Amino acid sequence: MSSVNDTKFSSEVFLLTGIPGQEDIYLWISIPFCLVYAISIVGNSVILFIIKTDPSLHQPMYIFLSMLAFTDLALSISTMPTTLGIFLFNSREISLDACFAQLFFIHTLSFIESSVLLLMAFDRFIAICNPLRYASILTLPRIGKMGLVFVLRSVAVIFPLPFLLKRFRYCRVNVLSHCYCLHQEVMKMACSDITVNYVYGFFLTVSMVGLDSLLIFLSYVMILKTVLKVASQAECLRALNTCVSHLCAVLLFYTPEIGLAVIHRFGKGSPPLLQVLLGYISLLVPPLMNPIVYSVKSKHLRARIIRFLAPNSSTGDMGEKQHRPPIPSWTLTPETT
Repeated sequence: MSSVNDTKFSSEVFLLTGIPGQEDIYLWISIPFCLVYAISIVGNSVILFIIKTDPSLHQPMYIFLSMLAFTDLALSISTMPTTLGIFLFNSREISLDACFAQLFFIHTLSFIESSVLLLMAFDRFIAICNPLRYASILTLPRIGKMGLVFVLRSVAVIFPLPFLLKRFRYCRVNVLSHCYCLHQEVMKMACSDITVNYVYGFFLTVSMVGLDSLLIFLSYVMILKTVLKVASQAECLRALNTCVSHLCAVLLFYTPEIGLAVIHRFGKGSPPLLQVLLGYISLLVPPLMNPIVYSVKSKHLRARIIRFLAPNSSTGDMGEKQHRPPIPSWTLTPETT
């Protein structure tokens, strides 16, 4: 009898949710979303292009930044079709296979971004705590191997999720809380036992995001201890200033990510609008803000971007003359201006 009911009420599609109660103004809401996606895609593409074409930027700091930009670009592209489809065309339906594919890319890219932020924290740790060995430790081949290992790690742990979800029948209310698919949302739509999915999802959150964020925190504890030993206040401030952009990226990524994970697992009585807003912030804000933050904080990168966008600008030439690529500006060694 149970199998008959499962077959009868099995859902072939999920319904995505934009912003509850604001359906009448979706077309107006689509304008800021289009701007966010346009800025994210163009900003990250420009950073990738400039780092790739400028040999003086082929340094560990900028290689890690290019990894972050590529991940943010892919993350924006993975959520853009369904998000804009809802607000522009009120297209809420998504097939099960398309939903499983989307959540695979979203979760994989999110874990890759977490890994890249960890690598960037390691870069800051070596640059500040062991600057004399910086060039010998962070060689380009070693950076490539570390990046490949973290990508394979993220793909390997997320790969089972679509297959774990595909074995279920979905006979409950098929309305998701977001405008894209997430594993923790989709598994709740199943009419079967989801214990395996729940435990595996919790394990991934703790072992990946939790471990990465803990290692980043420990890296900054070591950095702070090293910086506080520096006699010169100017050197201390300069060293900490080089970490500001990375700290912003860490906060932009982990704050909504951890908040959303907590709400999905423990916040049954939380307002639906809070889940929706955290969902948008977690996947839209980091790809939007990371290129802006790093462009503002990195003089060399900013000068290259200005020269790329305005070839005749004198500002780009001044920034070019002031920067000396062979000397890492974020180390504690004295530097003339």
